[in-house]
Amino acid sequence: MNAPTLTEQRPFVLFWWSRLASVGAFHMQGVAIGWQVYELTGSAFDLGLVGLIQFVPVVLLTLPIGHIVDRYNRYLIIRLSLGVTTSAAALLALGTFNGWLTKEYLFAIVFVVATARAFETPTWQAIIPGLVPQALVPRAIAASASAGQAAVICGPALGGLVYAVSPLAVYGLCTTFFLIALLLMVAIRAGLPVLERKPLTFESLFAGVAFIRDRRVVFGIISLDLFAVLLGGATALLPIFAKDILDTGPWGLGFLRSAPAVGALAASVVLTQAPITHALGRIMFGCVALFGAATLVFGLSTSFSLSLVALIVLGASDAVSVVIRFALVQVVTPDAMLGRVSAINSLFTGTSNTLGDFRAGLMASWFGAVASVLIGGIGTLLVTLIWMRLFPELLKINRFEREESEARATAPSSAADPEPHK
Repeated sequence: MNAPTLTEQRPFVLFWWSRLASVGAFHMQGVAIGWQVYELTGSAFDLGLVGLIQFVPVVLLTLPIGHIVDRYNRYLIIRLSLGVTTSAAALLALGTFNGWLTKEYLFAIVFVVATARAFETPTWQAIIPGLVPQALVPRAIAASASAGQAAVICGPALGGLVYAVSPLAVYGLCTTFFLIALLLMVAIRAGLPVLERKPLTFESLFAGVAFIRDRRVVFGIISLDLFAVLLGGATALLPIFAKDILDTGPWGLGFLRSAPAVGALAASVVLTQAPITHALGRIMFGCVALFGAATLVFGLSTSFSLSLVALIVLGASDAVSVVIRFALVQVVTPDAMLGRVSAINSLFTGTSNTLGDFRAGLMASWFGAVASVLIGGIGTLLVTLIWMRLFPELLKINRFEREESEARATAPSSAADPEPHK
């Protein structure tokens, strides 16, 4: 009998297309909102506020969201989240058409969308093991990541090109894509693991925090990603670079937003064909340092082509740390806790991106956009050196051994985890 393939798993195929449509629409919408805010205000600080607004619901809701994902129907959570984002995109289209879409309305809608995605993101991660046979889970994770990266590449570029024609057309297209994503999720009829609905207690609410805290290697990896992207992120400032420094229009902004995902997708394809098998720790630190160096090149560049190359390298280097972190979370965590741990992991990644946008915008309002990016790149290099001293065991990670991790995953959360993954 032939081994099953991903394309034969109808629930996963529907999930894959839903994720592609949803993530693509979100990033198309991000380009339009960023450009519209900068056109309305001309303020780098307001661009940073867009990131801060997205950061707030992630921080406030992470723990209860993780508990909800582990207690209730995960497909229903995603469907409700997509319903909210579809309605928000339609509201953006309506406001643009009628001319009442002010900065304040944009900020309010960004907050609503960020809240919905705070529920959606960890739930996406938690449902993958239930969509395919166990033997296909690693390939399903890689395929899901490829859908996300493809959407991040195509979404911003398409959003920038369409925005140059009509802002209304962008929001109308986003509404359509979000609706398609919702309908695809409604069509999924896969079973879910039976989750025990234990009463909400202080211990169960913070179980994900305890799980990560007691695994020093996992904590070191995700905190390294947090601070590196927090300092090195420059996404919020791309409208300034596109308009004032590189002298391109919305189409240029779309390509700049897509460039990191091009690098990330390329890195993902390489890792699929030639996975990392040794020196995980050293490679991870090297890629974080490369991320910081690419950020410096982007900040200093006045050439559109060089800026694109720098962002591509930035995205490729960042993808490696994402692969390591996500694989650790998926393999180490038992399904009954996957929602809570995924929510904490999403908090780290969401914080690094959205709070990093606010950091970049705030510093740009003080020192200028170029100085803000350069400070971030230097900070990322310093964080790399500091984390090598704070977490020397990360440098010793050679390979990931699944059997040991699975044994630890079933152990009590208070158990020590001394130097795993040798």
